[in-house]
Amino acid sequence: MPLAIHPRRSVLYMPGSNTRALEKAKSLPADTVIFDLEDAVAPDMKETAREQVRSAVQFGGYDKTEVVIRMNGLETDWGEEDLFAAIAARPNAILVPKVNRADDVRRIAAAFSASDLEDVAIWAMMETPLAMLNAGEIAAASQDADIPLAAFVLGTNDLAKETGARLAPGREVLLPWLMTCVAAARAHGLAVIDGVFNDFNDETGLRMECEQGRDCGMDGKTLIHPNQIATANGVFAPSEDDVASARAIIDAFALPENADKGAITVNGRMAERLHLEMAEKTIAVAAAIAAAGR
Repeated sequence: MPLAIHPRRSVLYMPGSNTRALEKAKSLPADTVIFDLEDAVAPDMKETAREQVRSAVQFGGYDKTEVVIRMNGLETDWGEEDLFAAIAARPNAILVPKVNRADDVRRIAAAFSASDLEDVAIWAMMETPLAMLNAGEIAAASQDADIPLAAFVLGTNDLAKETGARLAPGREVLLPWLMTCVAAARAHGLAVIDGVFNDFNDETGLRMECEQGRDCGMDGKTLIHPNQIATANGVFAPSEDDVASARAIIDAFALPENADKGAITVNGRMAERLHLEMAEKTIAVAAAIAAAGR
C-alpha cells in the first residue's frame, strides 16, 4: 500500500498581524505555512493578529498548503484565548511553543477533547533545555490515542539563547540536541522540522544548513522568508537519482525469485528489506510532491 505522506520540505512562518502575508500565503509554493501569534507579533497587536488568523483560516483558500497556527504559551496573557481561537479556526495543526514536558502537550490535548476537536494535530516547539532533556518523554505522549501529537519543530534561536550556545556555521554545538530530537521523534512516529536560518540573503548558507538537516533525517526546514522556499523544496525533495535507485530496489524485490529473500543485489550493491521500506518512502514522498504540484 502507498504510504500516506504530507511533504513538509518548506515550513514558512508568517506573522499573524500582517494581513498581506496571510493573503500571500495562498499563492506561495511552501508545503506548510505557520501563522504566528507568538514571536512575530508585538504585544499590542496580539488580539488583532489572533482575530485575523482565525478569520483567514476559517475562510480558507490555501488549497493543498498545510496550515498551522502557532499560539502563545498557555502561561502568557494571550495563550488561552489563542488556543480557543485556533480550535475554532480548525487548522491542520496547532503549534505549541516552549514545550518542556509531556504534561504541556497533555494540557493542549485536554482542550482538544473538551472541544470535541478532530483532525487537528498538535505540533510541539522544541526550544528549551528542558525540552532537550525530556524529548523522549514528550514524543512518547503521542502513543496516547487522546493526544494527537504529530511533529516536533526545532526552535534553534531560542535554544541558543537559553543555553548560551553560539549559532556558528555548521551548528556543531547544536548537533547533539538536534539528533536527540530526531531520535525521539522517529522512535514514536513523529515528523521533525529543522529550525530557521536567519540570514535570508545567504542562499549558500541556507542550502548548506538544509543539507545538514536533511542528512540528519529531518523532514524539512522552518523558514522566515518566501525567498527561502525554493532552496528548501529542492534540498528536501528526492533527487532524480534517488527516485531511480528506489524504483530499482522496488522492482528487484518484486521479482518472483526474490519474493522470499531478505537481501539481494541491486546494481552491484546489497539491498535488504529495510532498503525496500526506505525506497517505498522515497517514491511516496516524490509522488506526494508531484500531486501537490510543487
